Parts: sequence; structure tokens; C-alpha cells
Amino acid sequence: MDYITSFIDALIELSNAMSIYIIFGLLFAGVLHEIVPDTLVTKHLGDNSILSVIKSTIFGIPLPVCSCGVIPIATSIKKSGASKGATLSFLISTPITGIDSIMATYGVFGWLFTIYRVITSIVIAIVAGIFTNIFDKKDKIVKPKFSPIKSGGFGVKPTSFNLSPKQDNSCCSVTTKKKRFSIINALRYSFITLLGDIAKPLFWGLLIGALITVAIPKNLSDILLDYSWLSYLIVITIAVPMYVCATASLPIAAGLILSGVSAGAGFVFLSAGPATNTVTIGVVKKMLGKRSLYIYLGTIILGSILFGVGLDYLFNSINIDAKSLVHLHEEYGIISIISSIILWGFIGYFLVKSIRSQFYAK
Repeated sequence: MDYITSFIDALIELSNAMSIYIIFGLLFAGVLHEIVPDTLVTKHLGDNSILSVIKSTIFGIPLPVCSCGVIPIATSIKKSGASKGATLSFLISTPITGIDSIMATYGVFGWLFTIYRVITSIVIAIVAGIFTNIFDKKDKIVKPKFSPIKSGGFGVKPTSFNLSPKQDNSCCSVTTKKKRFSIINALRYSFITLLGDIAKPLFWGLLIGALITVAIPKNLSDILLDYSWLSYLIVITIAVPMYVCATASLPIAAGLILSGVSAGAGFVFLSAGPATNTVTIGVVKKMLGKRSLYIYLGTIILGSILFGVGLDYLFNSINIDAKSLVHLHEEYGIISIISSIILWGFIGYFLVKSIRSQFYAK
């Protein structure tokens, strides 16, 4: 019974911590979809090139968006025509290197550690994007269910064209009519289109994340000290599925280092923790496919460990004054609670809708 109570408490706490950022990300994605033309995204991020991956990574660096708030924005970018590689690079670089986390990292660890964290995060994101474009660059093409030759397509004969004098009959013609900004359309895109796509993985990600939070031992630092040579693997095993934003991960990593864990192991937590969690893993699998998911996890895990070992090689020890630690844990306010209720309301609605559609389909 105590485990059930702890699980429910962890689920509530996790929901309160994440919901406001997810909703913010949804709103941001909806506004972005209204003001940024799809052709602009396709032009700069649509091709399977190294340049598109670099652009996507750089675009995500300054955004103050966490690992869950980035999900709806990345989904919107993908829907607008971005390549898988560019989308994945954005998913990795954005939550690690937001301007807020960069400043906080400087306050806790100093400028050398901060620069190292930013540069390595960029490298990991670019490598993941390039590998995705090389090994998983093909999207599934959904063929229309109707045949325009047999049915004429909505009553229009295949050989008939109804072009106005202003229309161009060339094969490369694209209508670029400028649309007005609509808050209704932005909200509909945010909470109907995007949230409908990620509702199911969000549901399972929250449940699994809460379960992992309960299962993590309280004496984590003691375990890492006893098995120092396994500290990288232990930290990466915990950091990958765990939800923790880039800023909130700082006191945890600092606490591990102050407890005697190497700076490299602390860096592994700072790198892999914000970049991944159970929610993002589920969304990446649904949005980009299994192969991109393997590349996503593989580059983050291997890159974080390699750069962690590299940091230990460069810095035998990092002395951090305990007074310089930034304590970011706060009680969740009414806004976080309301955001959690709203998010779970939408998730419940889409889950019920999905179950009903499957039931009637049978």
C-alpha cells in the first residue's frame, strides 16, 4: 500500500513539474505554426543535409524550453516538413542548452565547465542528426485510398483543370497566399492536432517516469561511491528514463560531485538527463520511428559517457564550494497544479476518444 501511495505522489509531483512546460511548449508551437510558413521550415530544415542539421541545432540552443516542452515544438517542426535528422537534432540540443540553463551552469560550475557542456551538447545533437539523415532518411508515404483515375477524385475528371488566370500551371507551382494570424487556429493546432498526436506516449511516459522515481534508491550517491568504476553506467541508466530539466539537474549533479563522484559522472547526468526521459522516448518512437529512436538513444548514451570520460581526463578534480550550489527545488504553486489538471483532462479525452474509435472499428 505504501508503494501505491508513493507512486501516486510521484505521479502528481511529476505531472506538476512537467505540465506547465508541456502546455507552454504547445502554445509556443501553435503560435509558431501560425506565424512561420511551412515553406520556410521545409527550405531550411527539410533536406537531408548536414547544413539543415546544424541550423536546427543552432535554432534550438537559445530556447528556454525543457525536455518535455520541446516535444510539441519538435512535432510541429516535423509536421511542417523538417527532416528526421533536423527534428532529432532540435530535440537534443534545445533542452540541454537553453539560455537559462547556460547561465545557471555558469553560476554553479564556472565558465570552463559551461563551455564544455554547451559544445559537447552541440556535437551530440549534430552527430545524431547526421546519422539519422544517413541511416533513416526515408519517411513513409501514405498513399490516398481513392483512385483519381477510376473515380475522378471527388467528382473531378482527371484531365480537367480549373485554374484561375492568376494560377501557374507549372509542376513546381506552390500557392503562397499569406494568411492572417488566428489565435483560434493556433489553439486548435496546439491542443487538438499536436496534443492528440502525443497524448498516448505522454500517458505512458508519465506512468513509467513516476514508477522509476519511486524505484530509484535514496542512497544513490553511496552506491556510486562504492562502485566508482561503474559510475558512468549507473548514472546513464538512471538519467535516460528520468525526467529532469537542464536547470533542475544542476544541484543533483553538484551534489553527486560534492559527495565524491567524479566530475565526468556528474557531467553524464547533466548531459543525458535533460535530453531524454520516458515521455520523449515514446514520442520519438511514434514520430520518427524505431531506427531514429535507436540513433537518438545511442548517440546520447555513448556521447555523454565519452565526453564524461574526456572531462575526467582533462580535469582530475573540480573543487566546488558548497555555498555556490543553487537550490532550485520549490513547492509547486497553483499555476502548476491547474496546468497538470488541464493536461490530464486533455490526455483523458484523447485516450477515451481513441478507445471508442477502436471499439466502433471492431
